[in-house]
Amino acid sequence: MKVLSVRLILQAVILAVVFSATGHAADSGVPARQGGLEAKLEYCKTCHGLSGQGYLGYFPMPRLAGQQPEYIEAQLRAFIERRRTNPIMFNVAHVLSPSMLTALATHFRGLNPKPFGGAPRGSLAEGKKIFEEGLPEANVPACSACHGTEGKGQNEIPRLAGQVYAYTVGQLRGWKTERGQGSAVDTSAIMAPTAHNLTRSQVEAVAAYVSYLQ
Repeated sequence: MKVLSVRLILQAVILAVVFSATGHAADSGVPARQGGLEAKLEYCKTCHGLSGQGYLGYFPMPRLAGQQPEYIEAQLRAFIERRRTNPIMFNVAHVLSPSMLTALATHFRGLNPKPFGGAPRGSLAEGKKIFEEGLPEANVPACSACHGTEGKGQNEIPRLAGQVYAYTVGQLRGWKTERGQGSAVDTSAIMAPTAHNLTRSQVEAVAAYVSYLQ
């Protein structure tokens, strides 16, 4: 009960920050070059870090730095259309114009801070093997087949390299509860059976391995 209360309080605080920023910097179709982009980036930094490196706190936030622009835009649209469940990100994204989505995605693509790392190292060898070879017996393809040998992704396939360990674990463990909602399908749908077929220890191994990639 106490944990739930803390979660609700923290979510309320984050929403308050977002609503405040939105109120002062609402995007009314003004081109990003006229100053709207800088205002939006100020409250992106609240959760995703000054250089888009992510956040390691109680609610781990994803690294956006170096992420594929097409993926960022696709996921922001998924939040807007409620195909991806996240009340905070819906409230952030639904006020953004198409041009602002593109501007934000392009901005984060150009950032390259050093990954946090810090994930358990005991399972890195297992994570590397799954990343490079998959688990044929469990119908899990090699991560590198889609995300690239360096984990940098392509187009709407996301970069995994340097992603926050706890965030990756949380996403893979809770894939079906957050993503793939509604009737529309996007490229991330392919991950549903893959995430389902990974054990918790395998998820943690892969997440640890990619967190150290640069």
